[in-house]
Amino acid sequence: MTTDLRTDSATQRARPWATPLLWTVAAASVISHVATVALHLPQGVGGALIASTLTLFGLLHGALTYGLRGILIFLLICLGVSNAFENLSIMTGFPFGWYHYSDALGPKLFLVPLLIGPAYFGMGYLSWALARAILGDEDGRLLGLRSFATPVIASFIMVSWDLTIDPMASTINGSWVWRDGGSYFGVPVSNFLGWYLTVYVFFQSFALYARSRSASDVKAPGYWITPLLAYTSIIIAPVLSLILNTEPSTVLADPVGHQWQTHDIRSVEALVCLFTALPFWILAVFKTGAAGRPGNHRESPLTDQ
Repeated sequence: MTTDLRTDSATQRARPWATPLLWTVAAASVISHVATVALHLPQGVGGALIASTLTLFGLLHGALTYGLRGILIFLLICLGVSNAFENLSIMTGFPFGWYHYSDALGPKLFLVPLLIGPAYFGMGYLSWALARAILGDEDGRLLGLRSFATPVIASFIMVSWDLTIDPMASTINGSWVWRDGGSYFGVPVSNFLGWYLTVYVFFQSFALYARSRSASDVKAPGYWITPLLAYTSIIIAPVLSLILNTEPSTVLADPVGHQWQTHDIRSVEALVCLFTALPFWILAVFKTGAAGRPGNHRESPLTDQ
């Protein structure tokens, strides 16, 4: 027996708060990112604002798609897998490489700051939503190859985000420290391979759970627009960090002595964002815009016939 996650019209009409709340939380995510960069908020404060708004959005939007039970399972899988791999790497060097967290992000769960888990979930859900949009997943069902294609694409989207934050967070801000440095402005290549493995494991685990679930027939107005709005914060943040930074470029050294210019780090993060995160967003915009026009819906070749 499968669990029915279908949302009928009566239930949807009983939730008039869903649409304005989705818009409010999506906008709050953008504002929190902009405020963190523009106001130079302390890392713990800015991180808490960003993680909390993204988490709240993921829970709300996910509940409209998979039901409360479904999105809580997504949350638990994400938190469990990410924390396990993070602690494993800190202790053994696998899969990310050798590193440790400083105290800048606040209290920790074992060896990992508490803020890291919600950030994984919030950004993970947005990556999942964009992958669904790109694949034309209208109702949340993971039919046919979608149960494997969605985790693969969502994992690439997730890693593109890490490419735009890790050098700033580690080499400049010191939120975490790579013991042996790395070729990407002090970050090792193994970090990004480890990121892909970690997020793929929890995406694929959820996909295997969700593939047998029923579709969600009714979506709140703005169902696709709101995750796209929330995701713009991921694109805006590194670009603003480059534009609004008025401090002169300084030279920083990673733990093995390689020197990096802070302006170069900000410039490359913004450039990488524009050519990785932004294209995913554009694809999702075009796909959801085309699907919304009468007569343009086509069955995806990734679904069962």
